[in-house]
Amino acid sequence: MINLKVFKDLAKEFTVLYVEDEDKLRQKVSAYLKRFFLKVDTAKDGQDGLDRYKEKQYDLVLTDIKMPKLNGLDMAAEIKAINEYQNILIISAYSDISNFTTSIKLGIDGYIIKPIHFDQLNTTLYKILYKLKKFRENVEYKNNLEKLVEEKTMETRQLQEEKIKNYQKTLYALVKMIEDRDIYTGGHSQRVASYSKMIAVELGLDENICENIYQAGILHDIGKIAIPDTILLKPSALDEVEYKLIQEHVSMGVDILSQVPMFDELIPYIEEHHERFDGSGYPKGLKGDEMLLESQIMGISDTFDAMTTSRIYKAKKSVNQALEEIQSLKGIYFRNDVTEAALKVLSKIVLDDNIDQLPTTKLEEERFSYFYKDQITNSYNASYLDLVLNKNRYEVKYKYINFISVHNLDNINSKYGWEEGNKYLKNVSLNLQNIYGDVLIFRIHSDDFLILSKSDILIDENELKKFICRDGLIFEVKKYEIIKNKLFSFSDFESSR
Repeated sequence: MINLKVFKDLAKEFTVLYVEDEDKLRQKVSAYLKRFFLKVDTAKDGQDGLDRYKEKQYDLVLTDIKMPKLNGLDMAAEIKAINEYQNILIISAYSDISNFTTSIKLGIDGYIIKPIHFDQLNTTLYKILYKLKKFRENVEYKNNLEKLVEEKTMETRQLQEEKIKNYQKTLYALVKMIEDRDIYTGGHSQRVASYSKMIAVELGLDENICENIYQAGILHDIGKIAIPDTILLKPSALDEVEYKLIQEHVSMGVDILSQVPMFDELIPYIEEHHERFDGSGYPKGLKGDEMLLESQIMGISDTFDAMTTSRIYKAKKSVNQALEEIQSLKGIYFRNDVTEAALKVLSKIVLDDNIDQLPTTKLEEERFSYFYKDQITNSYNASYLDLVLNKNRYEVKYKYINFISVHNLDNINSKYGWEEGNKYLKNVSLNLQNIYGDVLIFRIHSDDFLILSKSDILIDENELKKFICRDGLIFEVKKYEIIKNKLFSFSDFESSR
């Protein structure tokens, strides 16, 4: 955290133009900036900001992106045309990759994502102002040209290094955004990077190559930022069309990274990490020696992590099970030397047992419900029942199923309409949840409900009659022991009825 007194002493020499179209935010941030800077002027949109800049140039320009008349990036381009050395800081709620790429090309000095945290803002401003002050001090030594050139060269190098670090941090932040979208992929890129470097070291590769493989591992899935949530977040197995679409993340990642020259060496590794030794991979169907060694290393690491991480529709493999399968793919998917090195180093891996695709927070539950919640009753659907029973085969959590079959729902639908029928079903589901608490409620076959419980619960039929039996509706209840009756899928349950 930056010392505010030190920050104020540094900032008091500089002027700022702050461009923001949201009135309340503009007033709040400008009032904060005025505590530190020599002068702070504001503008309400990009055109207003450009006009003010033409009248009186500033040491630092802070701007939003999405604004009327002229957006922040277009304004920044105009300002850079006037003064290519102008320091500009982007403060925006928009983190899409096209904005980030444009910022890189313009030479923007920093990029802060809203909502604004003043500690982060102070740190970023301090770095920019410190460089500005150093530049001013260097100008005072113009009589000593040789020293000035030397210092300026060093400063430029440091600025470039700082920009490179900022680009890396921003891209890594994008990777984290991708992994935060999908519970399954949380930590996936970091694990692939670590596994890849371990294998590269075992193969005796040059230290720089080992580091490049690690960096490529971190970034190998960055193209998934462009994959729709409906595919990326789908907790069940992908169909053929969805699988084809998700394969596009490779070319999308290459497109993103090709905008940043510092990643030129990594792009071929990432482009080929889904290729396979026998030519069965994608996107180009390369085989044998056509493939880069580095890509093969990343590919086997990616495969190992996929095998040893739980997806809700399949149990994860143990380290030994995963390595046995990788051994069986030796000379088919993976070249021999890479396979042998992987078998050696990955045998020492200790898996994190907490990696699971099941939701653990309210936000994850809401995302999850998109796929597995019944839209009428908000209870779970038959697809989720199938997955829970399948997982329960390996990790027994639920022991009983109470099946409540409602009959004659057409009495309500025909007499009052479908909307009233929907309200009735929603009320039944809500009452079941309120009565039985820590259970899973499912709606199947339109008018049947199922209660999945960890322990044996007492079903009071008189209690059920209060909210089920109306307009000639009746019901019946059946109890099933899950393990005893070998109910490991929805079809198992259907067959047992």
